[in-house]
Amino acid sequence: MATAIKERTIPAMDTLVKYDTPVLITTHPEKVRKDTSLPKIGTAVCKVQTTTTSADARRETMEILNRILPPKEWEEDGQIWTQRVSSIPSTRLDVINLQEQLDMRLQQRQARETGICPIRRQLYTQCFDELIRQVTVNCAERGLLLLRVRDEIKMTLAAYQTLYQSSIAFGMRKALQAEQGKENLINTAEELQSQKIELEKMVAELRLKFDQAEKRSAELREAEEKKHMEEVQFLKKTNMQLKTQLEGIIAPKK
Repeated sequence: MATAIKERTIPAMDTLVKYDTPVLITTHPEKVRKDTSLPKIGTAVCKVQTTTTSADARRETMEILNRILPPKEWEEDGQIWTQRVSSIPSTRLDVINLQEQLDMRLQQRQARETGICPIRRQLYTQCFDELIRQVTVNCAERGLLLLRVRDEIKMTLAAYQTLYQSSIAFGMRKALQAEQGKENLINTAEELQSQKIELEKMVAELRLKFDQAEKRSAELREAEEKKHMEEVQFLKKTNMQLKTQLEGIIAPKK
C-alpha cells in the first residue's frame, strides 16, 4: 500500500539527470524544518552506514553530488517528498542510453539544429549535468572541475544574453530616435514644400507683372518711336519747304 502511494506521488521528472526513488519525509510541513531537514537525514544515513573507508568515501561523494545537483523537494497532498540524484556508477550502456534519450527528446520537442534554441540549450544542459553526475560518482575531483566548467559556461552565456538584451534596448532607442527624427524631417519637408508653393506663386505673380510692364514699355517705346518718326518727317518736310523758298528768294530773276 505504501509503495502504491509512493508511485502515485512521484511527479513527472522531465530531465535527463538520473535520480533515485523519491523518499517521503513527513506529512507535516512544520516538522520538516525542526526534525527532518535534509542534513539530519544525511546524519541518520551516516549512522546506519559502517565506518569503513569505502562508506566514508561514498558519503563524501553523496555530499558533493548534493552540492552539485541539490535534491528536489516538493509537497503533494500534505506530504513532503524529496528526491536526490543517483549515486550509482554508470556503465557504458548508460552513456549510450543517455545519448539516445538526448537525440529522442531533441526530436520530440522539435528543437532547432542551429541558431538560438532554448529547448536545445535546456536538453544539453541536462545532459551535461548527467555527465557531471556520472563523472563525480567515479572521481569527485573530476566532477568538481567539470562543475567549474559548467558554471563558467553559464556565466559566459549570461553575459552574452545581457549583452544581447542591452543591444536590443540600444537598437530600440535608436529606432525610436530615428522615428522621431523622421517625423521632424517630414514636418520640415512639409513646411519647405508649402514655402516652395508660396514662392512659386510669388514668382508667377512677379513674372506676370514683369510681362505686363515689359508690354507697356514696348507699347510706349513704339509710340515714342512713331511720334519721333512723325516729327522727323514733319521737320524734313518743313526743311524742304524752307529750302525751296530760300532758293526761290536767292535765285536771280530773269
